[in-house]
Amino acid sequence: MTTPIFEKLHITSPVSIIIVSIALMLIAGFAVTRITKRLRLPDVTAYIIAGTLIGPCCLNLIPRGIISGMDFIADIALAFIAFSTGEFFKISALRKNGAKVAVITLLEAGLASAAVFAVAYLILGLDFSFSIVLAALASATAPASTIMTIRQTHSRGDFVETLLQVVALDDVVGLIAYSVAISFALASFSGSTDANNIIKPLLINVAVFVLGGVFGFLLKLLLRKRSTDNRLIVLLAVLFSFCGICAALDVSPILGCMSMGLIYINLTGDDLLFKQLNYFSPPILLLFFVRSGLNFDLAALTDISDCIGAVPLIWVGVIYFFVRIAGKYSGAFLGCLITKKDKCVRNYLGLALVPQAGVAIGLAAMGARILGSETGSALETIILASSVLYELIGPACAKLSLYLSGSYKKDAEPANAEASCLENNPLQKSNSSAQTDDSAPVLEESSQNMPKGELRPKVRG
Repeated sequence: MTTPIFEKLHITSPVSIIIVSIALMLIAGFAVTRITKRLRLPDVTAYIIAGTLIGPCCLNLIPRGIISGMDFIADIALAFIAFSTGEFFKISALRKNGAKVAVITLLEAGLASAAVFAVAYLILGLDFSFSIVLAALASATAPASTIMTIRQTHSRGDFVETLLQVVALDDVVGLIAYSVAISFALASFSGSTDANNIIKPLLINVAVFVLGGVFGFLLKLLLRKRSTDNRLIVLLAVLFSFCGICAALDVSPILGCMSMGLIYINLTGDDLLFKQLNYFSPPILLLFFVRSGLNFDLAALTDISDCIGAVPLIWVGVIYFFVRIAGKYSGAFLGCLITKKDKCVRNYLGLALVPQAGVAIGLAAMGARILGSETGSALETIILASSVLYELIGPACAKLSLYLSGSYKKDAEPANAEASCLENNPLQKSNSSAQTDDSAPVLEESSQNMPKGELRPKVRG
Protein backbone atom coordinates (compact mmCIF):
# COMPACT_ATOMS: atom_id res chain seq x y z
CA MET A 1 0.00 0.00 0.00
CA THR A 2 2.76 2.42 -0.97
CA THR A 3 4.48 3.94 -3.99
CA PRO A 4 8.03 5.18 -4.68
CA ILE A 5 7.06 8.76 -3.78
CA PHE A 6 5.91 7.72 -0.31
CA GLU A 7 9.02 5.62 0.21
CA LYS A 8 11.29 8.54 -0.70
CA LEU A 9 9.42 10.80 1.71
CA HIS A 10 9.55 8.07 4.39
CA ILE A 11 5.77 8.12 4.80
CA THR A 12 4.83 4.74 6.20
CA SER A 13 1.79 5.43 8.35
CA PRO A 14 -1.38 4.09 6.67
CA VAL A 15 -3.34 7.12 7.88
CA SER A 16 -0.76 9.51 6.44
CA ILE A 17 -0.72 7.67 3.11
CA ILE A 18 -4.53 7.89 2.83
CA ILE A 19 -4.67 11.59 3.69
CA VAL A 20 -1.77 12.54 1.41
CA SER A 21 -3.25 10.47 -1.44
CA ILE A 22 -6.58 12.26 -1.18
CA ALA A 23 -4.76 15.60 -1.06
CA LEU A 24 -2.79 14.68 -4.20
CA MET A 25 -6.01 13.75 -6.00
CA LEU A 26 -7.64 17.06 -5.07
CA ILE A 27 -4.57 19.11 -6.00
CA ALA A 28 -4.05 17.30 -9.30
CA GLY A 29 -7.70 17.64 -10.29
CA PHE A 30 -7.73 21.35 -9.48
CA ALA A 31 -4.39 22.00 -11.18
CA VAL A 32 -5.44 20.44 -14.49
CA THR A 33 -8.67 22.47 -14.52
CA ARG A 34 -6.52 25.61 -14.69
CA ILE A 35 -5.39 24.39 -18.10
CA THR A 36 -8.70 23.02 -19.38
CA LYS A 37 -10.59 26.20 -18.44
CA ARG A 38 -8.32 28.17 -20.76
CA LEU A 39 -9.23 25.70 -23.49
CA ARG A 40 -12.93 25.98 -22.50
CA LEU A 41 -13.17 22.28 -21.71
CA PRO A 42 -15.38 20.75 -18.98
CA ASP A 43 -13.92 20.00 -15.56
CA VAL A 44 -14.79 16.32 -16.01
CA THR A 45 -12.16 16.07 -18.73
CA ALA A 46 -9.56 17.66 -16.43
CA TYR A 47 -10.34 15.28 -13.60
CA ILE A 48 -10.01 12.15 -15.75
CA ILE A 49 -6.74 13.42 -17.25
CA ALA A 50 -5.42 14.27 -13.78
CA GLY A 51 -6.23 10.79 -12.51
CA THR A 52 -4.53 9.21 -15.49
CA LEU A 53 -1.38 11.30 -14.96
CA ILE A 54 -0.97 10.51 -11.25
CA GLY A 55 -2.14 6.92 -11.63
CA PRO A 56 -0.21 3.65 -11.92
CA CYS A 57 0.21 3.92 -15.71
CA CYS A 58 2.05 7.29 -15.54
CA LEU A 59 3.55 8.90 -12.43
CA ASN A 60 2.34 6.19 -10.04
CA LEU A 61 1.73 8.59 -7.13
CA ILE A 62 -1.34 6.88 -5.68
CA PRO A 63 -1.03 3.36 -4.19
CA ARG A 64 -3.25 0.69 -5.69
CA GLY A 65 -4.62 -0.10 -2.24
CA ILE A 66 -5.99 3.43 -1.96
CA ILE A 67 -7.55 3.22 -5.41
CA SER A 68 -9.37 -0.02 -4.64
CA GLY A 69 -10.30 1.19 -1.16
CA MET A 70 -12.10 4.24 -2.60
CA ASP A 71 -14.56 2.09 -4.53
CA PHE A 72 -17.44 3.50 -2.47
CA ILE A 73 -16.91 6.99 -3.92
CA ALA A 74 -18.67 5.90 -7.12
CA ASP A 75 -21.88 5.09 -5.24
CA ILE A 76 -21.90 8.40 -3.37
CA ALA A 77 -21.07 10.50 -6.44
CA LEU A 78 -23.76 8.78 -8.49
CA ALA A 79 -26.26 9.37 -5.68
CA PHE A 80 -25.48 13.11 -5.81
CA ILE A 81 -25.80 13.20 -9.59
CA ALA A 82 -29.04 11.22 -9.62
CA PHE A 83 -30.68 13.25 -6.84
CA SER A 84 -29.82 16.48 -8.65
CA THR A 85 -31.22 15.10 -11.92
CA GLY A 86 -34.53 14.43 -10.18
CA GLU A 87 -35.01 18.20 -9.96
CA PHE A 88 -35.76 18.34 -13.69
CA PHE A 89 -38.83 16.08 -13.43
CA LYS A 90 -41.28 18.72 -12.32
CA ILE A 91 -44.82 17.61 -13.12
CA SER A 92 -45.70 21.10 -14.37
CA ALA A 93 -43.01 20.81 -17.05
CA LEU A 94 -43.75 17.19 -17.92
CA ARG A 95 -47.45 17.89 -18.48
CA LYS A 96 -46.69 20.24 -21.37
CA ASN A 97 -44.83 17.81 -23.62
CA GLY A 98 -43.93 14.81 -21.47
CA ALA A 99 -45.29 12.25 -23.95
CA LYS A 100 -43.33 13.75 -26.84
CA VAL A 101 -40.15 13.87 -24.75
CA ALA A 102 -40.63 10.22 -23.75
CA VAL A 103 -40.93 9.15 -27.41
CA ILE A 104 -37.85 11.15 -28.42
CA THR A 105 -35.80 9.82 -25.51
CA LEU A 106 -36.75 6.19 -26.08
CA LEU A 107 -35.85 6.42 -29.77
CA GLU A 108 -32.54 8.26 -29.40
CA ALA A 109 -31.40 6.05 -26.51
CA GLY A 110 -32.75 2.88 -28.10
CA LEU A 111 -31.19 3.45 -31.53
CA ALA A 112 -27.82 4.32 -29.97
CA SER A 113 -27.84 1.08 -27.95
CA ALA A 114 -29.10 -1.02 -30.86
CA ALA A 115 -26.46 0.37 -33.22
CA VAL A 116 -23.61 -0.24 -30.77
CA PHE A 117 -24.79 -3.80 -30.03
CA ALA A 118 -25.19 -4.63 -33.72
CA VAL A 119 -21.71 -3.41 -34.56
CA ALA A 120 -19.98 -4.87 -31.48
CA TYR A 121 -21.62 -8.30 -31.47
CA LEU A 122 -22.69 -8.96 -35.05
CA ILE A 123 -19.92 -7.20 -37.01
CA LEU A 124 -16.87 -7.19 -34.71
CA GLY A 125 -17.79 -10.53 -33.15
CA LEU A 126 -17.18 -9.40 -29.58
CA ASP A 127 -18.33 -11.33 -26.52
CA PHE A 128 -22.12 -11.19 -25.94
CA SER A 129 -21.89 -10.11 -22.29
CA PHE A 130 -19.46 -7.32 -23.11
CA SER A 131 -21.44 -6.17 -26.16
CA ILE A 132 -24.81 -5.95 -24.43
CA VAL A 133 -23.48 -3.99 -21.43
CA LEU A 134 -21.51 -1.64 -23.69
CA ALA A 135 -24.66 -1.09 -25.77
CA ALA A 136 -26.68 -0.26 -22.65
CA LEU A 137 -24.10 2.33 -21.57
CA ALA A 138 -24.35 3.97 -25.01
CA SER A 139 -27.84 5.19 -24.15
CA ALA A 140 -26.70 7.43 -21.28
CA THR A 141 -26.01 11.14 -21.81
CA ALA A 142 -24.15 13.57 -19.55
CA PRO A 143 -26.45 16.48 -18.66
CA ALA A 144 -23.79 18.65 -17.06
CA SER A 145 -21.99 19.89 -20.17
CA THR A 146 -25.24 20.61 -21.98
CA ILE A 147 -26.79 22.47 -19.04
CA MET A 148 -23.61 24.47 -18.50
CA THR A 149 -23.63 25.56 -22.15
CA ILE A 150 -27.31 26.55 -21.95
CA ARG A 151 -26.65 28.78 -18.95
CA GLN A 152 -23.54 30.33 -20.45
CA THR A 153 -25.38 31.28 -23.66
CA HIS A 154 -28.64 32.29 -21.86
CA SER A 155 -30.56 30.13 -24.33
CA ARG A 156 -34.34 29.98 -24.26
CA GLY A 157 -37.22 28.45 -26.19
CA ASP A 158 -38.85 25.16 -27.09
CA PHE A 159 -35.54 23.61 -28.15
CA VAL A 160 -34.02 24.26 -24.71
CA GLU A 161 -37.07 22.96 -22.84
CA THR A 162 -37.11 19.78 -24.92
CA LEU A 163 -33.37 19.28 -24.53
CA LEU A 164 -33.41 19.66 -20.74
CA GLN A 165 -36.18 17.09 -20.34
CA VAL A 166 -34.58 14.63 -22.76
CA VAL A 167 -31.16 14.64 -21.06
CA ALA A 168 -32.83 14.19 -17.66
CA LEU A 169 -34.98 11.28 -18.82
CA ASP A 170 -32.03 9.81 -20.69
CA ASP A 171 -30.36 8.68 -17.48
CA VAL A 172 -33.51 6.84 -16.39
CA VAL A 173 -33.60 4.97 -19.70
CA GLY A 174 -29.85 4.31 -19.45
CA LEU A 175 -30.14 2.82 -15.98
CA ILE A 176 -33.05 0.58 -16.95
CA ALA A 177 -31.13 -0.56 -20.04
CA TYR A 178 -28.06 -1.22 -17.88
CA SER A 179 -30.11 -3.26 -15.38
CA VAL A 180 -31.50 -5.43 -18.18
CA ALA A 181 -28.10 -5.78 -19.85
CA ILE A 182 -26.21 -6.73 -16.70
CA SER A 183 -28.89 -9.34 -15.94
CA PHE A 184 -28.45 -10.92 -19.38
CA ALA A 185 -24.65 -10.71 -19.02
CA LEU A 186 -24.66 -12.52 -15.68
CA ALA A 187 -27.07 -15.12 -17.03
CA SER A 188 -24.73 -15.64 -19.99
CA PHE A 189 -21.73 -16.05 -17.67
CA SER A 190 -23.53 -18.64 -15.57
CA GLY A 191 -24.79 -20.46 -18.64
CA SER A 192 -28.35 -20.24 -17.32
CA THR A 193 -31.04 -18.26 -19.13
CA ASP A 194 -33.61 -18.84 -16.40
CA ALA A 195 -36.17 -16.02 -16.44
CA ASN A 196 -35.69 -15.51 -12.71
CA ASN A 197 -32.07 -14.47 -13.27
CA ILE A 198 -33.29 -11.69 -15.57
CA ILE A 199 -36.56 -10.63 -13.94
CA LYS A 200 -35.28 -10.56 -10.36
CA PRO A 201 -32.79 -7.68 -10.87
CA LEU A 202 -35.48 -5.68 -12.68
CA LEU A 203 -37.93 -6.16 -9.83
CA ILE A 204 -35.24 -5.11 -7.38
CA ASN A 205 -34.71 -1.89 -9.35
CA VAL A 206 -38.46 -1.22 -9.31
CA ALA A 207 -38.45 -1.73 -5.54
CA VAL A 208 -35.47 0.63 -5.22
CA PHE A 209 -37.32 3.26 -7.26
CA VAL A 210 -40.36 3.01 -4.97
CA LEU A 211 -38.15 3.06 -1.87
CA GLY A 212 -36.42 6.19 -3.20
CA GLY A 213 -39.82 7.88 -3.44
CA VAL A 214 -40.53 6.94 0.19
CA PHE A 215 -37.17 8.44 1.19
CA GLY A 216 -38.10 11.60 -0.75
CA PHE A 217 -41.30 11.93 1.30
CA LEU A 218 -39.32 11.24 4.47
CA LEU A 219 -36.85 13.94 3.47
CA LYS A 220 -39.70 16.44 3.18
CA LEU A 221 -40.79 15.66 6.75
CA LEU A 222 -37.27 15.78 8.19
CA LEU A 223 -36.39 19.14 6.64
CA ARG A 224 -39.26 21.10 8.19
CA LYS A 225 -38.02 24.16 10.11
CA ARG A 226 -34.35 23.23 9.82
CA SER A 227 -31.45 25.64 9.69
CA THR A 228 -29.32 25.88 6.54
CA ASP A 229 -26.54 23.71 7.99
CA ASN A 230 -28.91 21.08 9.35
CA ARG A 231 -30.73 20.84 6.01
CA LEU A 232 -27.48 19.72 4.38
CA ILE A 233 -26.70 17.32 7.23
CA VAL A 234 -30.12 15.68 7.03
CA LEU A 235 -29.93 15.43 3.22
CA LEU A 236 -26.52 13.73 3.34
CA ALA A 237 -27.67 11.37 6.08
CA VAL A 238 -30.68 10.32 3.99
CA LEU A 239 -28.62 9.94 0.79
CA PHE A 240 -25.88 7.95 2.53
CA SER A 241 -28.45 5.71 4.23
CA PHE A 242 -30.10 5.00 0.92
CA CYS A 243 -26.73 4.24 -0.71
CA GLY A 244 -25.96 1.82 2.10
CA ILE A 245 -29.22 -0.04 1.52
CA CYS A 246 -28.53 -0.23 -2.22
CA ALA A 247 -24.99 -1.48 -1.60
CA ALA A 248 -26.36 -4.21 0.66
CA LEU A 249 -28.72 -5.26 -2.14
CA ASP A 250 -25.87 -4.98 -4.69
CA VAL A 251 -27.92 -2.61 -6.86
CA SER A 252 -27.20 0.86 -8.26
CA PRO A 253 -28.57 3.78 -6.17
CA ILE A 254 -29.15 5.96 -9.25
CA LEU A 255 -32.78 5.16 -9.97
CA GLY A 256 -33.79 5.43 -6.31
CA CYS A 257 -31.95 8.71 -5.73
CA MET A 258 -33.51 10.13 -8.88
CA SER A 259 -36.92 9.10 -7.53
CA MET A 260 -36.05 10.75 -4.23
CA GLY A 261 -35.23 14.04 -5.95
CA LEU A 262 -38.34 13.78 -8.14
CA ILE A 263 -40.72 13.24 -5.21
CA TYR A 264 -39.09 15.94 -3.08
CA ILE A 265 -39.17 18.68 -5.74
CA ASN A 266 -42.80 17.96 -6.61
CA LEU A 267 -43.94 17.83 -2.98
CA THR A 268 -42.12 20.97 -1.85
CA GLY A 269 -41.04 22.99 -4.89
CA ASP A 270 -37.85 23.63 -2.88
CA ASP A 271 -35.11 23.92 -5.48
CA LEU A 272 -32.82 25.67 -2.98
CA LEU A 273 -31.88 22.32 -1.44
CA PHE A 274 -30.50 21.16 -4.79
CA LYS A 275 -28.41 24.32 -5.06
CA GLN A 276 -27.07 23.79 -1.55
CA LEU A 277 -26.05 20.24 -2.48
CA ASN A 278 -24.23 21.66 -5.50
CA TYR A 279 -22.03 23.66 -3.11
CA PHE A 280 -21.04 20.49 -1.25
CA SER A 281 -20.68 18.02 -4.12
CA PRO A 282 -17.70 19.36 -6.20
CA PRO A 283 -14.93 17.74 -4.06
CA ILE A 284 -16.80 14.41 -4.02
CA LEU A 285 -17.33 14.49 -7.78
CA LEU A 286 -13.70 15.50 -8.31
CA LEU A 287 -12.49 12.48 -6.31
CA PHE A 288 -14.88 10.22 -8.24
CA PHE A 289 -13.64 11.29 -11.68
CA VAL A 290 -9.98 11.41 -10.63
CA ARG A 291 -10.34 7.89 -9.27
CA SER A 292 -11.88 6.87 -12.59
CA GLY A 293 -8.79 8.26 -14.28
CA LEU A 294 -6.60 6.31 -11.85
CA ASN A 295 -8.22 3.10 -13.12
CA PHE A 296 -7.61 4.09 -16.73
CA ASP A 297 -5.03 1.77 -18.30
CA LEU A 298 -3.55 3.42 -21.39
CA ALA A 299 -1.55 0.33 -22.31
CA ALA A 300 -4.74 -1.74 -22.41
CA LEU A 301 -6.00 0.24 -25.40
CA THR A 302 -3.53 -1.49 -27.69
CA ASP A 303 -4.09 -4.94 -26.22
CA ILE A 304 -6.29 -7.66 -27.65
CA SER A 305 -8.42 -9.15 -24.89
CA ASP A 306 -9.28 -12.80 -25.38
CA CYS A 307 -12.26 -12.34 -23.05
CA ILE A 308 -14.12 -9.98 -25.35
CA GLY A 309 -12.82 -10.80 -28.84
CA ALA A 310 -9.96 -10.43 -31.29
CA VAL A 311 -10.20 -6.66 -31.79
CA PRO A 312 -7.82 -4.20 -30.07
CA LEU A 313 -9.62 -2.05 -27.52
CA ILE A 314 -8.54 1.16 -29.24
CA TRP A 315 -10.51 0.18 -32.35
CA VAL A 316 -13.49 -0.87 -30.25
CA GLY A 317 -13.38 2.53 -28.54
CA VAL A 318 -13.14 4.48 -31.80
CA ILE A 319 -15.99 2.55 -33.39
CA TYR A 320 -18.11 2.93 -30.24
CA PHE A 321 -17.43 6.68 -30.28
CA PHE A 322 -18.76 7.25 -33.81
CA VAL A 323 -21.55 4.63 -33.83
CA ARG A 324 -23.07 6.05 -30.63
CA ILE A 325 -23.11 9.58 -32.07
CA ALA A 326 -24.79 8.31 -35.25
CA GLY A 327 -27.38 6.41 -33.22
CA LYS A 328 -28.13 9.38 -30.97
CA TYR A 329 -28.58 11.79 -33.85
CA SER A 330 -30.69 9.39 -35.91
CA GLY A 331 -32.91 8.50 -32.97
CA ALA A 332 -33.45 12.12 -31.95
CA PHE A 333 -34.26 13.07 -35.55
CA LEU A 334 -36.75 10.21 -35.93
CA GLY A 335 -38.34 10.92 -32.56
CA CYS A 336 -38.86 14.59 -33.40
CA LEU A 337 -40.25 13.60 -36.79
CA ILE A 338 -42.81 11.24 -35.23
CA THR A 339 -43.86 13.76 -32.56
CA LYS A 340 -44.04 16.54 -35.19
CA LYS A 341 -41.53 18.78 -33.46
CA ASP A 342 -40.40 21.94 -35.21
CA LYS A 343 -37.64 21.42 -37.76
CA CYS A 344 -35.24 23.49 -35.67
CA VAL A 345 -35.62 20.98 -32.83
CA ARG A 346 -35.62 17.98 -35.17
CA ASN A 347 -32.48 18.93 -37.10
CA TYR A 348 -30.22 19.90 -34.19
CA LEU A 349 -31.35 18.05 -31.05
CA GLY A 350 -29.07 15.09 -31.75
CA LEU A 351 -25.99 17.33 -31.70
CA ALA A 352 -26.68 18.32 -28.10
CA LEU A 353 -26.84 14.67 -26.97
CA VAL A 354 -23.20 13.87 -27.75
CA PRO A 355 -21.64 14.32 -24.24
CA GLN A 356 -21.25 11.25 -22.06
CA ALA A 357 -19.50 11.16 -18.70
CA GLY A 358 -20.82 10.91 -15.13
CA VAL A 359 -23.55 8.29 -15.18
CA ALA A 360 -21.89 6.19 -17.90
CA ILE A 361 -18.55 6.20 -16.05
CA GLY A 362 -20.26 5.28 -12.78
CA LEU A 363 -22.22 2.45 -14.36
CA ALA A 364 -19.07 1.24 -16.13
CA ALA A 365 -17.29 1.13 -12.78
CA MET A 366 -20.15 -0.89 -11.31
CA GLY A 367 -20.21 -3.11 -14.37
CA ALA A 368 -16.47 -3.71 -14.07
CA ARG A 369 -16.96 -4.67 -10.43
CA ILE A 370 -19.79 -7.09 -11.28
CA LEU A 371 -18.31 -8.62 -14.43
CA GLY A 372 -14.76 -8.71 -13.05
CA SER A 373 -11.61 -9.96 -14.78
CA GLU A 374 -10.56 -8.62 -18.19
CA THR A 375 -14.12 -8.10 -19.39
CA GLY A 376 -14.88 -5.56 -16.67
CA SER A 377 -11.52 -3.84 -17.11
CA ALA A 378 -12.01 -3.56 -20.88
CA LEU A 379 -15.49 -2.11 -20.40
CA GLU A 380 -14.28 0.61 -18.03
CA THR A 381 -11.27 1.43 -20.21
CA ILE A 382 -13.40 2.01 -23.31
CA ILE A 383 -15.98 4.14 -21.50
CA LEU A 384 -13.28 6.28 -19.87
CA ALA A 385 -11.39 6.82 -23.12
CA SER A 386 -14.52 7.68 -25.09
CA SER A 387 -15.82 9.93 -22.30
CA VAL A 388 -12.71 12.11 -22.58
CA LEU A 389 -13.33 12.46 -26.33
CA TYR A 390 -17.05 13.12 -25.81
CA GLU A 391 -16.31 15.81 -23.23
CA LEU A 392 -13.82 17.41 -25.61
CA ILE A 393 -16.30 17.84 -28.45
CA GLY A 394 -19.59 17.67 -26.53
CA PRO A 395 -19.81 21.30 -25.32
CA ALA A 396 -18.94 22.58 -28.80
CA CYS A 397 -21.65 20.40 -30.35
CA ALA A 398 -24.17 21.57 -27.77
CA LYS A 399 -23.33 25.23 -28.37
CA LEU A 400 -23.57 24.73 -32.13
CA SER A 401 -26.99 23.09 -31.79
CA LEU A 402 -28.25 25.95 -29.61
CA TYR A 403 -27.04 28.51 -32.13
CA LEU A 404 -28.38 26.72 -35.21
CA SER A 405 -31.75 26.19 -33.53
CA GLY A 406 -32.04 29.92 -32.84
CA SER A 407 -32.09 29.44 -29.08
CA TYR A 408 -29.66 32.32 -28.57
CA LYS A 409 -28.23 35.18 -30.58
CA LYS A 410 -24.61 35.46 -31.56
CA ASP A 411 -23.57 39.12 -31.54
CA ALA A 412 -26.60 41.02 -32.81
CA GLU A 413 -29.15 39.14 -34.90
CA PRO A 414 -28.90 35.50 -36.02
CA ALA A 415 -28.88 34.56 -39.64
CA ASN A 416 -32.18 34.27 -41.50
CA ALA A 417 -32.57 30.52 -40.96
CA GLU A 418 -31.84 30.82 -37.29
CA ALA A 419 -34.11 33.86 -36.95
CA SER A 420 -37.03 31.94 -38.42
CA CYS A 421 -36.39 29.12 -35.96
CA LEU A 422 -36.49 31.61 -33.12
CA GLU A 423 -39.78 32.98 -34.37
CA ASN A 424 -41.26 29.48 -34.55
CA ASN A 425 -40.18 28.82 -30.94
CA PRO A 426 -41.45 31.86 -29.01
CA LEU A 427 -39.83 32.57 -25.70
CA GLN A 428 -41.94 31.33 -22.84
CA LYS A 429 -40.40 33.67 -20.35
CA SER A 430 -41.86 32.49 -17.11
CA ASN A 431 -41.42 28.74 -17.56
CA SER A 432 -38.17 28.73 -19.52
CA SER A 433 -36.51 31.23 -17.23
CA ALA A 434 -37.51 29.31 -14.14
CA GLN A 435 -36.29 26.04 -15.58
CA THR A 436 -32.92 27.16 -16.83
CA ASP A 437 -32.20 29.37 -13.83
CA ASP A 438 -33.10 26.58 -11.42
CA SER A 439 -31.34 23.85 -13.39
CA ALA A 440 -27.90 24.05 -11.86
CA PRO A 441 -25.23 21.89 -13.50
CA VAL A 442 -24.95 18.47 -11.93
CA LEU A 443 -21.20 18.22 -12.28
CA GLU A 444 -19.87 21.68 -12.98
CA GLU A 445 -19.28 24.51 -10.55
CA SER A 446 -22.68 26.11 -10.09
CA SER A 447 -21.79 28.63 -7.43
CA GLN A 448 -20.88 31.26 -10.01
CA ASN A 449 -24.55 31.65 -10.87
CA MET A 450 -25.74 31.84 -7.25
CA PRO A 451 -26.41 35.09 -5.44
CA LYS A 452 -23.95 36.19 -2.84
CA GLY A 453 -24.78 36.00 0.83
CA GLU A 454 -27.16 33.55 2.46
CA LEU A 455 -28.45 30.62 0.45
CA ARG A 456 -31.87 30.84 2.10
CA PRO A 457 -33.46 31.90 5.37
CA LYS A 458 -32.00 30.23 8.38
CA VAL A 459 -35.29 28.55 9.28
CA ARG A 460 -37.92 27.30 6.85
CA GLY A 461 -41.46 26.37 7.71
